[in-house]
Amino acid sequence: MTGLFDIAGKVALVTGGSRGIGLMIARGFVEAGAKTYISSRKADVCAEVAAELSKTGTCIAIPADLGTEAGCRYLAEEMAKREERLHILVNNAGANWNAPLAEFPDDAWDKVMNLNVKGVFHLTRFLVPLLERAATDDDPARVINIGSIDGLQAPGFDTYAYSSSKAAVHHLTRHLAQKLAPSRITVNAIAPGPFESKMMAETLRRFGDSIRASNPLGRIGRPEDMAGTAIYLASKAGAYVTGVVLPVDGGMSTRHE
Repeated sequence: MTGLFDIAGKVALVTGGSRGIGLMIARGFVEAGAKTYISSRKADVCAEVAAELSKTGTCIAIPADLGTEAGCRYLAEEMAKREERLHILVNNAGANWNAPLAEFPDDAWDKVMNLNVKGVFHLTRFLVPLLERAATDDDPARVINIGSIDGLQAPGFDTYAYSSSKAAVHHLTRHLAQKLAPSRITVNAIAPGPFESKMMAETLRRFGDSIRASNPLGRIGRPEDMAGTAIYLASKAGAYVTGVVLPVDGGMSTRHE
């Protein structure tokens, strides 16, 4: 059982890795010894975060807009210039939109779906060659998609495109898991509940007390909860797990009232 959760020496890419859930995972990977690339649209922020994380390991920034097929192809090509193989891909980059049903804009659907669903699909398929080169029978390459508990049950907010996109990510995860298993690539999804992030900041400010009160474990998620789950899926401990959507939510998705 020695080294069951060891990812030292692996190469990882975390999209949306400059803040929120992505930053939690990227920091965990770097501190665990993985050579970690992060990507986000804002080049200056991406570089700043990579420099900070590099104080405890190796982190490299490659800014890209993953809301377009061309942006996904660009990131995959940039990775191929730098690495012969990719052991871990975390598809975390995402967008949200909140608007009343009668006023929900059409372009919001396009923005959210293009990044949250098509971005996951395009980047994964473009990176399959690098993932295949890293994969072995005993230690498959890993794709970890970030979904949401809002894709498991209907949320109480007017985030119609977001919740629909995350449900799509969960099903795309299962489909890709089946397709890529013969290539020794596992594909799983993490479905986070409430965590401290920029996307959740306003919701937690307004409703944080009631969210904590309704959570069976009585708290908001912590960075180590997310990093630990991703490290499990990326390590030998998770080598035989594929096609799974794993809620990391303190039990919130078990409640239906």
